[in-house]
Amino acid sequence: MPKKNENEIKVVNVRLVKEPSLYSTKEVTSPEAVMEVVAGELKNYDREVFAILNLKTNGKPINLHICSVGTLDAAMINPREAFKAIILSNAASFICIHNHPSGNCEPSPADIAVTERMVRCGELMGIKMLDHIIIAAETGEQASFLRKGLLDGMRSRDDYTSEWER
Repeated sequence: MPKKNENEIKVVNVRLVKEPSLYSTKEVTSPEAVMEVVAGELKNYDREVFAILNLKTNGKPINLHICSVGTLDAAMINPREAFKAIILSNAASFICIHNHPSGNCEPSPADIAVTERMVRCGELMGIKMLDHIIIAAETGEQASFLRKGLLDGMRSRDDYTSEWER
C-alpha cells in the first residue's frame, strides 16, 4: 500500500453556484420593496427560515441566499455562514430577512442579538447591513429593524446614510 505524503496540501475551490431564479431583479430601495420581492416566498414556511438578500451598489438584488432552515420557533444563524454568500456574491450591502411562523412579526431578543452581530461583522468587512426584516407567516405582515429605529444603536459609524434610509 502506498504511503500518503504527509506534506500534501489539498487544493480546493469554493464557488457560488447559480440556481434557477426564484425572485425578481427589481431594485429594492425600501423595506416595502423587499417585501414585494420575497414576502410571498417566506410567509409560507412552517419553520423559521433566515435569508440574506445580497445587493449591488445600485440597490439591485444579486441573489437571495437561504442561510438556515430551523424549527417552529428558531433558526440557528452564524455570521460565518451568512457572509460566505455575501462575499462570494461581491455584495456592496445586504439585508437580513427571516420569517416567524407564529404570525407575530415583533423582533425577539435573539433576533436583536443576531442583528447586532451581523451589523458588526459587516462593518469589519466594509459591507453595509441595510436592514433586518421579519415576515409574519400567512399574513405577510412585516417588521423592519430600520423603520423601528433598532439599528441606530448597533452601528459604530454614522456614515451609513443611503437611498435605502431616506
